[in-house]
Amino acid sequence: MFRHLSAVWTARHFLLALVKLDLRLRYKRSVLGIGWSLAHPIAMTVVFTVVFSQLFGDGDPVGYAAFALAGLAVWGFLRDAATHGSRAFLTNEGYIRQSPMPYTIYTLRTVLGQAIHACMALSVVVALLVVWKGDAGVFVGVALALPGLLLALVAAWAVATIGAFLTAFFQDVAHILEVAAQIGFFLTPIMYRRSVLDDRGLGWLVDINPASLYLSLIRDPLLLAGIPTVAQLGQLGQLYLSALAVTAVLVALAAGVVSWLNKKVIFHL
Repeated sequence: MFRHLSAVWTARHFLLALVKLDLRLRYKRSVLGIGWSLAHPIAMTVVFTVVFSQLFGDGDPVGYAAFALAGLAVWGFLRDAATHGSRAFLTNEGYIRQSPMPYTIYTLRTVLGQAIHACMALSVVVALLVVWKGDAGVFVGVALALPGLLLALVAAWAVATIGAFLTAFFQDVAHILEVAAQIGFFLTPIMYRRSVLDDRGLGWLVDINPASLYLSLIRDPLLLAGIPTVAQLGQLGQLYLSALAVTAVLVALAAGVVSWLNKKVIFHL
């Protein structure tokens, strides 16, 4: 695994060139350019705020808008990293056949591109909180959320890598992930708070959902918008320990899949 990561680092300039190419092609001849990456989550946030702010937002539309936009940004990143990443080998088949680069470069290409869009949406959340709270303490929450974002990126890379190898052999995997993402959206506390499920005895759905873990690690510190209490830090520490364990398992699975299928996948593209 370390040799593989070293090879990825050696090819980092090629990787960054691919990410830049994706951004240029996606927004070529577009008036707003990369600003379009914010249009969908912001539009969805406005719709959900108008419809659900009174139901789930405790009568605070601005706070609910920040809650919803942060949730949509993190969920969109995790969803697209998994679904688009699972097709990485199929879409990069030309590069794979022409150059002996590590396969995981192509899944990382997808994950980094999605991470850029997510960070832009989260920056809007930070700006909204600064204006709403009028307090620079928001940036304390940003500092606490950054390690969670890094863990989410590593976990998303691992999931994308597993999905890409499996999709190269069984292309139905990509479709299964898309269906699972649709179901996962409603089972993950993105537009509603966990208490909604807890009150109905369904809190276990959140406990077994890894996406909820990374969502809490990133969104909760941002919404604290200030210096957390000792109890809040303790709760955040427990979340980080759980996220580290889940990420380690996903990375181990991805490393095992790479070791097992690395020399076979070229014959199935």
